[in-house]
Amino acid sequence: MESLGFIEWCLENLNYGTITLLMAIESSFIPFPSEVVVPPAAYKAAATGELNVWLVVFFATLGALIGAFINYFLALWLGKPIVYKFANSRLGHMCLLDEQKVIKAEQFFIRYGVAATLVGRLVPAVRQLISIPAGLAKMNIAKFALFTAIGAGAWNAVLATMGYLLEAVVPEEQLIATVTKYSHEIGYGIIAVVAIALAYLIYKGVKK
Repeated sequence: MESLGFIEWCLENLNYGTITLLMAIESSFIPFPSEVVVPPAAYKAAATGELNVWLVVFFATLGALIGAFINYFLALWLGKPIVYKFANSRLGHMCLLDEQKVIKAEQFFIRYGVAATLVGRLVPAVRQLISIPAGLAKMNIAKFALFTAIGAGAWNAVLATMGYLLEAVVPEEQLIATVTKYSHEIGYGIIAVVAIALAYLIYKGVKK
């Protein structure tokens, strides 16, 4: 309960430090929607000028990368049996984890390979946990960092753009509901574009 109170305090006092911290938590052991962090910060940037929207994206991505590394190394060091045992434990459930979520992330990683760490950042319920199967598979750390940064950066840029533009047309108390309503559709649209681009590159490579 105290940890939840701390998170609520951070959400009410958004700055570059709390944005980084919240996104690190969001991307690691207590997954919650990034929609409650980045859009309000960008909204605040547009409304008051206290924050710079570009720095909001930067620090949100930095936090997401830190959180992703936490999951990656925990999975790498602990191994699959302990990861699944933790997901099924009471503590794991308190961290909003369960076996089905981990299985879903692992299946996504198996399906898309190393590119899953990029594309998975755009998929709801997968983006926070995709680092776990990457760690279990001992994915190359440089590729993991690069793909995670690109994927997280792209998603944070989308959320920040929404928050920044909605400041002029949506009351603050309706922001998160509005962003949540459209973010999933936008995320899947980006995935479709990426999938088409990858399929084209694969086709060109095979043809060549």
